[in-house]
Amino acid sequence: MQHAVGSPLPPPHQPGQLPHAGWSSAAHHPGPHPGAAQGPVPVPPPPGFPAPTGVVPPTPPQPPAPQTTAAPAPDTTGHVPLPPGGPVGVPTVPPAPAAAPDPAATTLAVLLIGPAGAGKTSVAKYWADHRRVPTAHISLDDVREWVRSGFADPQSGWNDNSEAQYRLARRTCGFAARNFLANGISCILDDAVFPDRPVVGLGGWKRHVGPGLLPVVLLPGLDIVLERNAERTGNRRLTDEEVARIHGRMAGWYGSGLPIIDNSQLDIPGTAQVLDEVLARAIASPPSW
Repeated sequence: MQHAVGSPLPPPHQPGQLPHAGWSSAAHHPGPHPGAAQGPVPVPPPPGFPAPTGVVPPTPPQPPAPQTTAAPAPDTTGHVPLPPGGPVGVPTVPPAPAAAPDPAATTLAVLLIGPAGAGKTSVAKYWADHRRVPTAHISLDDVREWVRSGFADPQSGWNDNSEAQYRLARRTCGFAARNFLANGISCILDDAVFPDRPVVGLGGWKRHVGPGLLPVVLLPGLDIVLERNAERTGNRRLTDEEVARIHGRMAGWYGSGLPIIDNSQLDIPGTAQVLDEVLARAIASPPSW
């Protein structure tokens, strides 16, 4: 048996066995299949000559179709994207006739202002602990003390280094508050903001947190502040002269339009209750500051 020149030879197989798998039957029959139309194979004309009438030129080979890349598998690491933090707007409460807004059920950003020894940190922690919605307490003093080596101790006096660390801590607290609030967690911050430095103090907090920040001043009498300061230890305790000077500057908040709470005769739970009452009025009619 002869085969066409140049055509591959079929693999040998034993009688009664089918040809080797994968071997094309065209190798056994180089000619046309039985029943197919016989005739010469059309030959394309040379370049420049028209094709003969009735002869269809062969179709040129088509490029392979582009392969599509499978979509990546979804992220299964458990990471939950968080909304970006932004300036906090003025809190809005749905209108409810004959019903005062409930600050305990509203997402708020509160700034508790007062001199050293006013009880800001204690009241802020208690108020945050007893709310019906998630609430975070952010203390400026705590953030300032994140600096260990090179910490600007307030007992050494106010200088450029302590000013820089104060600004850095306030900005860090503002960023933290915005992130908490963007995820539905209320915040209360405490700081000894002076009324005679609006750009550095209250204005800085407004820039970092937003116009919806509600400032409240906690200002007991000087004798109460001195007594509470004497109970402090470490760098949180100031001299009596420094405490008196700070308390005198805080008196400038009177007449500023900000709500002021004199907690000289109030314990911590009582002060937190008054704070809720003040915030309810502030939500209904936000102060202009």
